[in-house]
Amino acid sequence: MKNLIKIFLIISLGFSSVFALNKDEIKPKMAEKIDNVLVILGKKELTNDQKGEQIIKIIDEVFDYNLMAMLSLGKQTWVSINSQQRAEFTELFEEKLKKSYIDKLKLYNDQKVKIIGLKDHQGSRAQLQTELLGKDKTYQINYNFYENRKDKQWYIYDVDLVGVSIIKTYQLQFNGQLKEKTFDELLEELKDSLANETK
Repeated sequence: MKNLIKIFLIISLGFSSVFALNKDEIKPKMAEKIDNVLVILGKKELTNDQKGEQIIKIIDEVFDYNLMAMLSLGKQTWVSINSQQRAEFTELFEEKLKKSYIDKLKLYNDQKVKIIGLKDHQGSRAQLQTELLGKDKTYQINYNFYENRKDKQWYIYDVDLVGVSIIKTYQLQFNGQLKEKTFDELLEELKDSLANETK
């Protein structure tokens, strides 16, 4: 499961920073972006760092990092902290996802992605169903989208990996940590972890 999450990060975090979507564009645009990322990952002449640099340039706005950060903490914790703590946690959470992506490029081994289709999800939301085709197994990866009321565009707020929500996985992790430490101590732990990864 850990390796599947890593491969998801490698493929998924390469979507364009000008990638605002209407609902009817989700399937074709996601297919196009995934193909572009796979082309870069398949370039044998590039080092992992070079691949990372190319893909990092087109990372960001398809994922709503603010909402993902809030969901990963849970409503009770989110409303108990101030705006500065929220902003700092969101920044660290986003950095954590991106660093994981950069670090795990070496795990990519010519996997293919098949777009299955887009369906309604939990009422007003949408889910793009895809499959990660490995040499030995096929894994279902579903991208969950919501429509932002302000700009009327669609963004990813969670991903289900073989039936497991990546946000719920983080939520369990953070909630477990917060049973033993304060929120500020959690922030410091995240900072230390990220600093150690760059050494």
